[in-house]
Amino acid sequence: MQKTLILLKPDCVQRSLVGEIMNRFERKGLKIVAMKMIHLDDEVLKDHYAHLADKPFFPGLANFMKASPVIALALEGHSAVEVVRTLVGATSGRKADVGSIRGDYSISVSANLIHASDTPENAEIELKRFFKEGEIFNYQRVDVDFIYADDEK
Repeated sequence: MQKTLILLKPDCVQRSLVGEIMNRFERKGLKIVAMKMIHLDDEVLKDHYAHLADKPFFPGLANFMKASPVIALALEGHSAVEVVRTLVGATSGRKADVGSIRGDYSISVSANLIHASDTPENAEIELKRFFKEGEIFNYQRVDVDFIYADDEK
C-alpha cells in the first residue's frame, strides 16, 4: 500500500471544510494513518516549497500558510498519490473539475484548500518532513474486505 501527504491549508481550516474533505478521502476508501494540527514556520515552508522559494509570490504564499494552523494527514491506499490527486483536482479552483475537492470548494489558484504530494517519491520526503517516526500508524481497517478485491489486499 502506498502512503501520501495531505495538508489542509489555512483556508480549509478557516472555512470549516476539514470534516467534509476528510470525509471524501474516507468514503473513497483511503485510510487515515496519521493526522495532526500544526503551525508552519518559515524553515518548514522554505523546505516544503523550495521549488518556489525564489519566486516573487513566495512571501505571500508563506504568509498565507502561516495565517492559521494546518492539518497534516497521511493517507494510505493502493495508488494513493494518484487517487488523492484525482480527488483534489487541478491547482486552480477555477479550472478544477466539478466533483473534485477544489472544483467544488475553491475558486482561487493560491487559496486552493489543500496540498497533495505529486509523486510517490515526494510523498515519502514530505511525510518525513511532517511526521516523526512512530506518528504514522499501521493498523487493519475492518472494512478492507469491502474496499479491495481479494487480489488487491
